[in-house]
Amino acid sequence: MSEFDSNPFADPANENPFHDPSVTQVTNSTMESVDQYNPFPSHSTDSLAATTPASTSPYQPAVLQPSSEPSPKAIAAAAQANLLRQQEELERKAAELDRRELELQSRGPTGKANNWPPLPKSFPIKPCFYQDFSEDIPDEHRRVCKMIYYLWMFNCVTLFLNLLACLAVFTTDAAYGVDFGLSILWLILFMPCSFLCWYRPVYKAFKSDSSFSFFFFFMVFFCQAVIFVIQAVGIPKWGNSGWITALTAVRSNTAVGAIMIVVAVFFTVCAALSIILLKMVHGNYRRTGASFQKAQQEFSQGVFTNKSFQSVAATAASTAAQGAFQPNN
Repeated sequence: MSEFDSNPFADPANENPFHDPSVTQVTNSTMESVDQYNPFPSHSTDSLAATTPASTSPYQPAVLQPSSEPSPKAIAAAAQANLLRQQEELERKAAELDRRELELQSRGPTGKANNWPPLPKSFPIKPCFYQDFSEDIPDEHRRVCKMIYYLWMFNCVTLFLNLLACLAVFTTDAAYGVDFGLSILWLILFMPCSFLCWYRPVYKAFKSDSSFSFFFFFMVFFCQAVIFVIQAVGIPKWGNSGWITALTAVRSNTAVGAIMIVVAVFFTVCAALSIILLKMVHGNYRRTGASFQKAQQEFSQGVFTNKSFQSVAATAASTAAQGAFQPNN
């Protein structure tokens, strides 16, 4: 009952919270207090001093960092190098364009590479024409077209032999100097002109069934047949080793006369073949349905669609218009 008699409002002298065993255990421990704790314990620094001695200066030297911005000279050099590179690229592209343009020009209007005359690639002169009988010429006209081509080659050989024959007779008699000079002229003149004036027109006529090309061939080839006949006759002082000139040369020199007779035979063969082929081409022409009216239409269309003719006509029209509106002085 004594416990109930105690005064609850009395001063608890015996109840000290710091006398608690858990508190007294912590306070009486041997651990260092917070005030005495050293986060940098004392260790031996002999090994560190042996490797990296501490700096005695309290200040560190200032180190200048290199600037990352390029200098004006470097910028100018880079710009110049860039310009040179662009110039080289433009020159390379220009050379490529020139090469392609030359290649397109060499192909001609057909869009195919020219193959005639068949010259080696290293030759400075390139082929000027495209020719392919199996592709361009129909089967029914191919044989006649090839025969005309062979006639042109045979004519070139005959003209060259005619030059040699005239040279031979000139060595025996100086009076034949005119024949030798004219034989050189006929060789230089007739070889390209015969190719352009009667062989290529008949090739184009058979290729595209062109009435205008047929008419042009007939007119020129008829004149060529007449020339073959004159060359075979061999009129003196005309530069041809025909029959008259050859028989005359036989009397003075048999060897030279024999050479001229061979050339006269060649001219005779050319004349005979030209007449036969003229008739054969005319027969093929009649079967193609070509006519003089078609030739006129093709000629007019070719003239009016020609760029040179259009430019000349435009210039003439503008000149006439200016003259009409210009007041008379």
